[in-house]
Amino acid sequence: MRRACLAVVLTLWATLAAALDVEDHRHYPGTSDATLRILSTADLDVFEPYLLEFQSTRPALSIDYTVVSSAELYTAIEGGADFDLALSSAMDLQFRLANDGRALSYRSDRTEALPDWARWRNLIFAFTSEPAVVVLSTDRFKGLEIPTTRQDLITLLRENPESFGGAVGTYDVRDSGLGYLFATQEARSTDAYWRLSEVMGRLDPQLYCCSGQMIDDVAEGRLALAYNVLGSYAAERIARDSGGRVQILRMQDFANVMLRTAIIPKTSDRPEDAGAMIDMLATLGLREERGDWPLPPLRPSGTADTTGFGPIRLGPALMVYLDPLNRRAFLTEWEAAMEQR
Repeated sequence: MRRACLAVVLTLWATLAAALDVEDHRHYPGTSDATLRILSTADLDVFEPYLLEFQSTRPALSIDYTVVSSAELYTAIEGGADFDLALSSAMDLQFRLANDGRALSYRSDRTEALPDWARWRNLIFAFTSEPAVVVLSTDRFKGLEIPTTRQDLITLLRENPESFGGAVGTYDVRDSGLGYLFATQEARSTDAYWRLSEVMGRLDPQLYCCSGQMIDDVAEGRLALAYNVLGSYAAERIARDSGGRVQILRMQDFANVMLRTAIIPKTSDRPEDAGAMIDMLATLGLREERGDWPLPPLRPSGTADTTGFGPIRLGPALMVYLDPLNRRAFLTEWEAAMEQR
């Protein structure tokens, strides 16, 4: 019986892989045929502890976990793909799915305990607060002054083109939902974003879909720095194996802080199990110390915000740059800055 169930899982997985651009996938068998299907942007390196913790409380439940980009996740859920839980770093795309009726309502004592800014209409729930940071190669920065603000970074790049040509990485915001969120929120908040983009554009910047790939290339010395990557992924990489080759910088003039969120898609066959996972994530999100968990809580301790900027808020304002005309105008300006010839 278990072999027959495994064959069904493999068949479904092959069908899914053909329909989605899958980055990673893992099946965690339980003692029954019941399966919770999770679509997520969180790498297995950082999210597996959460899956194992949840399964330890429900050993009969199998978990099928698929990693995709935030744009792929949005397209899949918007198109009615069969998943029970969707976890994403792209708050704006998650909010759009919830606002467009693609999410089921869920409410519990644990979700009610979340602060107002970490949930919206019992449809979308935040469980981490993660800043965008600059990650630099300590080897390639030898002899260079470490920047602390965007203006410092602009000056550094302008004055040292020989050190940074082809060696600056950032998101390709045309393809990365998280990258687009960070870029649009930063452009709304500081004029330095466009000046920095123009300077990067003269240096043949390397464009990426994901934080993990940028951090890997910094650690290997292929990049001197990566801009606007997830601080949680960078911290995990440093703790794991960077050997002092990577340093994290949080700009002191402005910090984008993303909320990682969960929704229960309307197609869910197991909304109660999905809700139980949200309860666990909400509880961990409210913890006061990071502890051994790879992702930070909603209010990380010891990181008081001295810049006056808090997390990007869940709300209708996230929809502004998802409007087709606004998106086209933003990408046109971004391409002019970042793809100079």
